[in-house]
Amino acid sequence: MRTVLICHEEDRLNRVGLARWLGSFSNLAGIVVLRETPERKRRRVKREIERVGWVRFVDVLAFRAYYSAFLASRDRVWEEALITRLCADYPDPETKELITSTPNTPEAEAFIRECAPDVIIARCKTLIAARVFTIATVGTFVMHPGICPEYRNAHGCFWAVANGDTDNVGMTLLKIDKGVDTGPTYGYFRVRPHANESHIVLQHRTVFDNLGEIRKALEQIVAGKAIRIDTAGRSSAEWGQPWLTKYFEWTRVLRS
Repeated sequence: MRTVLICHEEDRLNRVGLARWLGSFSNLAGIVVLRETPERKRRRVKREIERVGWVRFVDVLAFRAYYSAFLASRDRVWEEALITRLCADYPDPETKELITSTPNTPEAEAFIRECAPDVIIARCKTLIAARVFTIATVGTFVMHPGICPEYRNAHGCFWAVANGDTDNVGMTLLKIDKGVDTGPTYGYFRVRPHANESHIVLQHRTVFDNLGEIRKALEQIVAGKAIRIDTAGRSSAEWGQPWLTKYFEWTRVLRS
């Protein structure tokens, strides 16, 4: 299969590690690398404030400060070790890259069309326009960190643990449609959360602990043999950025 990867510039785990894995069993025709502008970051902050309100947004900022002070350095060591292992396991695909601000720019659209992918893997925070996600002949897929439809939008793994729902910690393989994590579902890849690991490491593990099974799922989709999972009648909810007050619930659940 011909593939294209969309990821963020600073995200080496996907730009380097996942790209090597993807190139090991597909023709990775190109990588769209997103270099976000300050304006796009401001818009994301504005949407979160509109969603949760100013008081709760302070809770979000408090957790980010806590994460930076006490967890981020340990996570960077973990991520670098994983990248080193992926580089040892998979060769460099030596594919072309396009650096752009969003996957929806005319340049990105032209680049993806030139790559002529069967499958696009979107590992980004940006909603992709239909004119772009429909370029791939089979479809554009996300590895969503959360079990959908119960944990749609952002940080589903964090919220599942914080809610005590540890049986629903995992990644959902979704085909993109015009909604937010509402497209056809083709697989769940669960993990057991570990005490003393961060929400970032946990959501990364939902992907990188399951690479073999994810590969099988993608190959079955391309071969037309995959069975879509029926999610009708299940509860559906959108979640957002983690709160410091909820992190206390997270730690209590993992220590119990």
